[in-house]
Order: sequence, then structure tokens, then C-alpha cells
Amino acid sequence: MPVFDFNAAPPQEGGPVCTYEIFYSSAPEADREHPILVLDNREGRLAHHAAGAFTNPVKRTAFELKGGEEDGASVDILRIDARFVSLLKWLGENHISVRLSGVDTKDGYAVYRIRETAFGGGEKLSAEDGFLQFMIGRLQAGEAPPEQGTEEEDDETGDSMKLTSIQSITDFLTCAGRTLPDNIRLWARRNLAVARSHEVSEEERRHAQRALSIMLNIQWKSSYFPAVDPQEARRILDEELYGMERVKQRIIETVIQINRTHTLPAYGLLLVGPAGTGKSQIAYAVARILRLPWTTLDMSSINDPEQLTGSSRIYANAKPGIIMDAFAMAGESSLVFIINELDKASAGKGNGNPADVLLTLLDNLGFTDNYIECMIPTVGVYPIATANDKSQISAPLMSRFAVIEIPDYTPQEKKVIFSRYAFPKVLKRIGLRAEECALTQDGLDAVIDLHRHTSGIRDLEQAAEHIAANALYRIEAEGAGRVVFDAEMVKELLG
Repeated sequence: MPVFDFNAAPPQEGGPVCTYEIFYSSAPEADREHPILVLDNREGRLAHHAAGAFTNPVKRTAFELKGGEEDGASVDILRIDARFVSLLKWLGENHISVRLSGVDTKDGYAVYRIRETAFGGGEKLSAEDGFLQFMIGRLQAGEAPPEQGTEEEDDETGDSMKLTSIQSITDFLTCAGRTLPDNIRLWARRNLAVARSHEVSEEERRHAQRALSIMLNIQWKSSYFPAVDPQEARRILDEELYGMERVKQRIIETVIQINRTHTLPAYGLLLVGPAGTGKSQIAYAVARILRLPWTTLDMSSINDPEQLTGSSRIYANAKPGIIMDAFAMAGESSLVFIINELDKASAGKGNGNPADVLLTLLDNLGFTDNYIECMIPTVGVYPIATANDKSQISAPLMSRFAVIEIPDYTPQEKKVIFSRYAFPKVLKRIGLRAEECALTQDGLDAVIDLHRHTSGIRDLEQAAEHIAANALYRIEAEGAGRVVFDAEMVKELLG
């Protein structure tokens, strides 16, 4: 029995007849209003869980039912989301048995979920279904291609599925290749040819397969960026940072700009200020506001550009660089790069300055890893760098950032941060109640005075740890019911 043909060409006499229309959708999830496909159910043959296979049993594109009273009956396919045409063709060509979840509507039976089942109505084939859900998820997350002429179920999805085998990579390119940027799709087909070839060395095939697995497990997103709630952004900033009103305003300005343009700003953020003033904390807060995964690059520990760009496949121990690894770990092309200590980037071993490698990442024109050998889009990358001394940063790098100066805290601000945030946080972590350990007003003043010559609040956090640990010792080892630190006790302990 031939499978259906989803080609748009006019049917030949006696050949398959295309019964469906293509519709274009970018809905991120399938439901009654945004189905994957619509089937003709005028004869009432389709229940909520309809088992069968996509076939062309006579002359029309259809779904053939398996099992039950309707075994062998078929229903026409009326409409298909353009993103899923290749997937349904693949399901039919490979005679894959599936179970459809859907609901009757005035337009037909709207299918919003497709799961793979074992032949003969047996148990679900988890590995194969995992791959199917992986592909459906990627297609659902993709944009509609250019136009050319609920019942509760289990939560198992293909989120943990990884494309590693040649067969899974081949099937993914067949079914969901259109979700990839054009240059990556072309690159993938070339590398797949190498991975399959018997005319190259085993090592070359292994490298090609590994590179394919890395690239195809990344969801390559468009430049469109969804709106961010400014009020939620403000709440996160207030939760993470005390004071710093000018810094918070600059970040909210960035959020408003994103909401107006629906793209990330052309320039990243460079946070400059003394050690311990919360620069990294600000960076993490911004990543949280943007709802993006984040990765860190510690420039003080990178002494060779190859650590960032990867090594060529001509070497047996070749591997991707840190930047490519970050995309692979995130599983998507939109993420925040937190570049710590940009001013401490080293020229390294004479192979160039690692900081210069960042220029291509920051330009949003694309980045090429030496191992992957393909230019990857970087329009979804938002860089946030930190530095203590901006005079140590090269002019080309500086020009890629909007600079935000982070001032040191005043003594009054340090007092509030210590008493309201740092000290209570430490007490909670080590299991002490507020009534068991406290400071008098002159004790608090003594803590701040002892750290008047240090920048930031890192030393204050360490002082809170020291005081709390001492109180815990007196309670547990000496039987004290409550410990209150005055100025004399603080100076004796911390002085």
C-alpha cells in the first residue's frame, strides 16, 4: 500500500490526490485553536485517542485507523500547519504508527498532539516517541515557513532527547531541516555526507558526526525578542540590589528599548566599579529579567584565543571552544554572555589576545568556531562584561558596550545592607533565629567602621559569617541562650 505524497504538484491521472490545504502559523503550542492538522470527521470515526498511520490507501491523502470497530477505515486530511508537512510525510513513508489527540470542531477533527505507538496497539516505544516529540517541539518553536503556492496526558516529552546517531540526524534534517538558518542547513548536509562517507578516515567521520550533534541540538532562534515586563524587571532589581537607583534606571531603559524594537540592543553592558560592589549580581539579575540562559567567561583565566575559538579538526584531540560549548549547554542561540574581568584579559602565549576574539561575538555579525567550521548567528547574544579598571580595556572592545559606572556604597548604605540583607541571610543559612543572635546599634556601627577602608560589601558578608559562627559556638558549646554583640565584642572578634 503506497504512502501518501505531500508534494504540491498537480496529481497525475490515477495517482495520489492531495486533499489538504496548507495554513501558516507561528503559534508556540498546539491546541484546539492552533492545531497541527485537521481531519475530516463528518462520519464520526475519530475519538480523542485515534490510533493509526498516515497513508494513501486509495487516491487521497488520509489517516488510516487501526484497531477497534473502525479498523481499516480512513479519513481525509483537510488542513496542515506548513511547519509539519515534511514531518507527516516522513511518518507516512516510514509506516510509523501513531496516536492522535484532538477535538471535534466545526472545521473538522483538530489534532493538537501526535504520539508514536508500538505496532498492533501495544505499548508506546519511548525512545522513538522521544525523538518524535523532540522534532515536534523544534517545529513548534520555529517560525512559519515562507508561503509557497484537552484532556490531560502524561508529561513525557522529548526535551531530554539528543541528536547523536547518524539516523536521528538524518531524520531530523528531513523533517525539521527548515527550522535551521539557511547556511547551517547547507553546512549540516555537507557534514552529513562526510559522516556517512567511506572515502574519508574514521576520525573525519567521527568529527563530522560530533559537530552535527552539537549544532542540531541547538535551537537557532530568530532575531525577534518578546516583550519584557518593566514592573517585573523592577521587582527583580529591587530584590537583588539595594539602592543603585541610577543603575536600575539604565537597566529599565534597556528593557523599554527592547519592548519598542523587539530586538536586543546593539550594545551590551559594561559594568565598571570596585571589587565587591555587586557587578556580577547585576549581570545575573539582567539575565533573569530577560529570561535567558547565561554563561560566564572569566577572562583572567583565559590565556590562549584557541580556548574561545576551538581547535581545528585536523587534530585528533580537536574540540569546540568555550563559546561554542556555551551555546551547546544552553541548547539555544539566545543567551547572556557574562564576561567577567574584561580588564584582566591576557595576551597569553603569543598566539594573540583572547579579548580580540570577543569582537566578532560582540558585533552580532556571526561567530565561527574552528572545530565547527560554520558561521553561527549571534543576534540573540547579549553580552554583559564586568571590570574594575576600564582604562585597561582596548578601545575597540570599549566601543561595543554601553558603560555603567557602579559606585561604591556609602557607610549608611553598607549599614542597611549588612543589617537587612547580609546578616539575616547568614543567620538563616546556618540555622540561627534572629532572637538567638543580634547586634546592638553600637555593635553595628563598629562593624561598618572596621570596614570603612574596604570597597564593596564582600568583606561585610565575611564579617557576618564570622559573627554568626561565633554566636553558634557560644550557644552550642557554652550553653548560651542568646548572644548580643556590642561594639567591644565586635572589635574583639573582628579587630
